[in-house]
Amino acid sequence: MKNAFFFLLKAIGVIAIAIVLFLAIVFTVNVICNKLEKSKIEPYGQLVPVDGKNMNVTIHGNGEETVVLLPGYGTAAPGIDFKPLVDELSPFYRVVVIEPFGYGLSDITEKERSIENIVSEVHECLQQLNIDRYILMGHSISGIYSLDYVNKYKNEVSAFVGIDSSVPAQGAGEELPTAALKSLKQSGIFRLLVKLSPDQIITPPGVDDETKEQNRMITLKNMMNPNIISEADHFPSNFNAAETLKFPKDLPVIFFLVKDNSDVEGWEALHEEQIKDSLHGKMMLLEGDHYLHHTRSKEIVENFRSFMSEIK
Repeated sequence: MKNAFFFLLKAIGVIAIAIVLFLAIVFTVNVICNKLEKSKIEPYGQLVPVDGKNMNVTIHGNGEETVVLLPGYGTAAPGIDFKPLVDELSPFYRVVVIEPFGYGLSDITEKERSIENIVSEVHECLQQLNIDRYILMGHSISGIYSLDYVNKYKNEVSAFVGIDSSVPAQGAGEELPTAALKSLKQSGIFRLLVKLSPDQIITPPGVDDETKEQNRMITLKNMMNPNIISEADHFPSNFNAAETLKFPKDLPVIFFLVKDNSDVEGWEALHEEQIKDSLHGKMMLLEGDHYLHHTRSKEIVENFRSFMSEIK
């Protein structure tokens, strides 16, 4: 009995040492890979000085009108993520993809991710590019920021397009476990999980293997960085700040929403409420998931252009 007890203790000790050794290896590999991948990430777009930092922006097309694309929360590389939509828009418009601080190849800022700071930084970026008239097109959480934006800069925005965009009335949802997710990244466990299941990295369809690899490296770089964490922490206050805002009555607004969305109760009704007083408001339901711009870009652009031509 005594021998069995000591054998059990020994076995537990061996298992504990093996676990510690495994975690140490995973951590070390992650540190080495982070350093190696930092030099392998290839620049794209252009860096724009904003509030003493650099914000990365891509510009495609030469159309007379400009469309500004704003990403959903935590999108690793908006310049890559929006590619299917950019491809459909660029024959008709000048298309500007903005990567907010903490996203893509943009710098990380020390400023908190309040709706006021995010909106003012995007505006400063466009001012630096001498863009003063544009259509705002936002995915997911950018629906919240855009609502504030179009009220502050209504003389600059000619229309708003929401791609399964968030609305204040839906609420900020459950608090994200940012501390746990940050630990997963720092420990190297997230890298290991991605290695075991590469499909965890959200990549738009139709991109080549090199772009997929760039997107993977940027995702691992940006996951739960200080700006992404701060943005999540500010969800409640940012949603509350937009709660009393409405789209200007004369601003053309069109929503492209996922049909039969079961994640948010009353998803369609919440958006209908947003445009009930609009002179030019429309909502379209499309089959697909939250990333409609990955799979329904052609329909989005065709219907958006038709919507705008009817107004003119």
